[in-house]
Amino acid sequence: MTPEQLDAADELAFARDLFALPEGVIYLDGNSLGPLPHATTARLSAVIAEEWGGDLITSWNRHDWIGAPARVGAKIAPLIGAAADEVIVADSVSVNLFKLLAGALAMRPGRRRIVVAAGDFPTDLYMAQGIASLGLAEVIAADDPVAALDDRTAVLLLSQVNYKTAALADMATVTAAAHRAGALVLWDLSHSVGALPVDLGGAGADLAVGCGYKYLNGGPGAPAFAFVARRHQADFRQPLSGWMGHAAPFAFAGDYEPAPGIGRLACGTPPILSLMALEVGVELIAGLGVDRLAAKSRALTELFITAVADIPGLTLASPMGPRGSHLAFRHPNAYAICQALIARGVIGDFRDPDILRFGFAPAYLRFADVAAAAAILAEIVATGAWDRPEFHARQAVT
Repeated sequence: MTPEQLDAADELAFARDLFALPEGVIYLDGNSLGPLPHATTARLSAVIAEEWGGDLITSWNRHDWIGAPARVGAKIAPLIGAAADEVIVADSVSVNLFKLLAGALAMRPGRRRIVVAAGDFPTDLYMAQGIASLGLAEVIAADDPVAALDDRTAVLLLSQVNYKTAALADMATVTAAAHRAGALVLWDLSHSVGALPVDLGGAGADLAVGCGYKYLNGGPGAPAFAFVARRHQADFRQPLSGWMGHAAPFAFAGDYEPAPGIGRLACGTPPILSLMALEVGVELIAGLGVDRLAAKSRALTELFITAVADIPGLTLASPMGPRGSHLAFRHPNAYAICQALIARGVIGDFRDPDILRFGFAPAYLRFADVAAAAAILAEIVATGAWDRPEFHARQAVT
């Protein structure tokens, strides 16, 4: 079938109209920042004008601002195979990593080792190193993190989808291996939630984090979420004991008492505008259905792999087997090619040292978009159009 025929048969084709997408742009970077849903504009306008502007501080009760972290967490829960009372929206991925790593260490007294995959997103390693700098743990960054597990390991921290290559970890197998070693597992779902089926409950997972601004389309800097399996919640203690994680925050007691259940993962005052935007994105993705999105994503990536197979110097760095919803390609001039693509309206991104990365968010991408992007990439490489001074100049964000 041609790309046009695939688009005509696409049962998710209608979803493209749910997003604000600039004319003349093929957006292949939804794995970094999802585009704006039209419904978000209306929702935030109402929150700003009517709730904040009209009802002021009474909105914490009148519009249930105070319940938003748990409410949005409950809406994320089905997307990750969790129960509604196992997920809360709070803070950033980095902050939640710190909370969960510290809590995991406390649940494994006598064990001080955090094992991290060497090639995972740097903030995962950085936050583990931050805990180690406090004298609470030691960090092992391993090429094969499962093989590095031993009786000193308190927690294994691993991304389900690798941020560079899109390699997909077998959650159930890895979790079982960690449990056999007596360790907990903390899964980073930032590059999988909203694009792939996730089953934390089925895998017996312990802890997880994920961000809201990629496939959940919550907007730049959208808050993250944290998951703690129900069986661990009563004993789980995290060190960032802010007032919103207190059992009775408005009692203003002199001593900290953690809230029951997942509520103890809260910390500071929730960012209401960002939370409302995230809620819209979560509802949109949940309504489309993750299984349908994942099937389309696979078809989009396979079309692109075939379409760019003959481009000189371009090598697929993603696995042909199980993977996430983006693709990575190596090329010695990857950065300049990325900038040349952006100048032509094809927005992907670059990752050091030589990775071109393209996201195939299935909610709004068309098969014709993917074919057109591949043709533009082929032309840029064939003509050397990337070799201009402005395309070699490194920008702050790549």
